[in-house]
Amino acid sequence: MDTKELLKKVKKIEIKTKRLSNHLFSGEYHTSFKGKGMTFSEVRQYSYGDDVRAIDWNVTARTNEPHIKVFEEERELTMILMVDISGSQKFGTNNQLKSEIVTEIAATLAFSATQNNDKIGLLLFSDAIELYIPPKKGKSHVLRIIRELIEFHPKSNQTNLQQALEFLSATQKKKAIVFLISDFIVNDDYEKTLKMMAKKHDLTAIRVYDEKEESLPNIGLIMMQDLETNENQWVNTGSAEVRKNYAKYFLDKTKTFQLTFAKAGAGVVSSRVGESYVKKLLVYFKSR
Repeated sequence: MDTKELLKKVKKIEIKTKRLSNHLFSGEYHTSFKGKGMTFSEVRQYSYGDDVRAIDWNVTARTNEPHIKVFEEERELTMILMVDISGSQKFGTNNQLKSEIVTEIAATLAFSATQNNDKIGLLLFSDAIELYIPPKKGKSHVLRIIRELIEFHPKSNQTNLQQALEFLSATQKKKAIVFLISDFIVNDDYEKTLKMMAKKHDLTAIRVYDEKEESLPNIGLIMMQDLETNENQWVNTGSAEVRKNYAKYFLDKTKTFQLTFAKAGAGVVSSRVGESYVKKLLVYFKSR
């Protein structure tokens, strides 16, 4: 992709997702996620009903009047976008690839965080850590993240979620808001690491999938390719048994995903390509 085409794509995503962020997500984002703790604001005279545990004894002794320390919530947050860029993200049957929806969702979240003056970091992963951009503030930083989401070409097509979780746990020492965006078509056992990470960070999994991953159409004998292994296989979609097993596999994967994240105490959002991810995210934010 040449520079002119890349900049055009970045601008198009910026306009769309920034508008969504401005009009829909800014207020919900602010109220849905808490700050890192309480920070000292001021000392004022004690009033009836104030918590006596907040009395500042030094100021009280110096003035001979009871004074208390006032604290307020520290609003500055750090958001980390963990994005799966394995081969399965390049699948799409509804005029958009899963990877394109993932980019839009990530950009919308990033602009929402920017409005709150928060830091945003990016982790792109396959079965390796493909790219890590440390958290930073500012519009230019967000635009760099969008450029990487559009243009970055992974070295591997396969997925290892466990490794990505371990990397972020080791890298991000302070509590962060983490959005893990993937189709979660994975086979590695990541449950233990996920639980540890969800205890430390405010973790939300956003699952993006295509309707043709739910069920096979009856179109006879077709060649199908695994986008992560590049293996080809003939599949008889005319067989009711084949279609039944295919649908069951998707359903089992969905249930495993939901149960695993629920047990870890993490939030879950699922959005099909072609659906409004805006509505899905708003419902999730309001439910927090």
